[in-house]
Amino acid sequence: MVSTEVALGLTVATLALFTGIGVWVSRGRVDSVEDLVSARDSMGERRTTATLVASVMGVWVLFSAPEAGAGFGIAAVVGYGIGEAVPMLVYSKLGPRIRRLIPHGHSLTEYAHARYGTAMYAFVLVVSALYMFIFLAAELTGIAGALSLVAGVPQWQTALLVGGFVLLYTSYGGLRASITTDAIQAVVVFPLLLLAVGGALVSLGGPTAALDGITETNPALLDLGSLAGLQFGLALAFAILGAELINQTWWQRIYASDSEQTVERSFRSAAVANGLVVFVTAFFGIVAVGNADVVTNVTSSNYNADVAFFVLLQDAFPEWLVLAAVLLALLLVMSSIDTLFNALSSLVTADIARVLSSPSDRQLAVGSRALTVVVALAAIYVSLRAQSVLRLFFFADLLGAAVAFPLVYGLYSTRITGPGALASSLSGLAVGLAYFPDLRGAITGIPLVGSHLPSADPLYLTSFGGAFLVSMVASLIAARLSNAAFDLGRLSREIRLLDSSATEQQTSD
Repeated sequence: MVSTEVALGLTVATLALFTGIGVWVSRGRVDSVEDLVSARDSMGERRTTATLVASVMGVWVLFSAPEAGAGFGIAAVVGYGIGEAVPMLVYSKLGPRIRRLIPHGHSLTEYAHARYGTAMYAFVLVVSALYMFIFLAAELTGIAGALSLVAGVPQWQTALLVGGFVLLYTSYGGLRASITTDAIQAVVVFPLLLLAVGGALVSLGGPTAALDGITETNPALLDLGSLAGLQFGLALAFAILGAELINQTWWQRIYASDSEQTVERSFRSAAVANGLVVFVTAFFGIVAVGNADVVTNVTSSNYNADVAFFVLLQDAFPEWLVLAAVLLALLLVMSSIDTLFNALSSLVTADIARVLSSPSDRQLAVGSRALTVVVALAAIYVSLRAQSVLRLFFFADLLGAAVAFPLVYGLYSTRITGPGALASSLSGLAVGLAYFPDLRGAITGIPLVGSHLPSADPLYLTSFGGAFLVSMVASLIAARLSNAAFDLGRLSREIRLLDSSATEQQTSD
């Protein structure tokens, strides 16, 4: 086991370094709330691609991806990789349309309000904020669990250190600080990932020896035609696509890019990079099962598949390799946590600007920063009580799978209405929850309904696929039956810049 003092020292040094960078690059560049939450038109293709890769490559890459591979095999690994790439490809087409229809926008919730009205807006706000909050808590859960496993660092110390340091530079520098640190982290993360993966293979005796271990332990994990693995992999594709479409992170980066062409090319590049990274790390979950003491039975008190990658590294591997993995995990968690802090604060900042009567820039900035602090403290608290990172993500993904299509469909259809979109989303969520295995006790306890529910789907395909497809079909039917004709041009007229000087200039133009 790595020394606790060494692990803590590495953690604090890394956190302090990136906090300093985030504060330094933001000095004198955050002059308004617009700069704080949108960094509008400030990034070229390289920086946009780097922040897209770094933002999505959170610590879950070393936890939930290997957990999926360890539990469901190579078919799930392929599904996870494809599932992570597809949303980026969708955004490569969706992003330019968002910029054209809503040139001065900030968040998906302000779009939901302008397009669908109060009821759908409130539902989207709750779902999107809850999804990102769960994502945030899962990130902290993962890094705290990793340091506890490999170095015996108390989980509360890790959660407080990571959450506190990242909070310092994100609350000060906003999105600009996050984008700059993302770019640096992306450059460092790939060599570290190659080092950790390559070092692990060498320590196991090479790729052939690693595969032999899997064949001897559980050869079914290498069966690409495994029905269970295919179902789970397809379920992940539905889950990730739905979740990412309600992720405010990507809406922010659509506006931070300097052009529609940058958005399209950057998201395409990120699709390839993200898919490959997830495939590699998820496959190492399978390697861990074959070469380390990994328990994949989720009902067991010794369940550790959610830290399979680190169980593998901990098993008689050299300390330098474990330290490299710890640093990799730390950079990954920082790159996604700062992104989530900014995304959550931008949601509420845009809403405050609409609710209050002519709020000043200072009021909006203070409100944004105060919310970030509250969210950080709450996420730290939840992370100390969570167990499976993958299961945390699954509930968040179910919410996204139900809401994603009805929300995005309004960017293309003029006939879908607010009530129609809300009813479609709730229909999809109801179907998804009916088959969802992780909240079974609470779901079956619903009076009059619980006893009539179908059996849960342990592979999640009926749950995630049902939520997405039912909400999609319901949206198409609702639009078909509607006589409405929404003017999509209203979106650009109703959604305005946040700071007063920019708004006045926009009006005069």
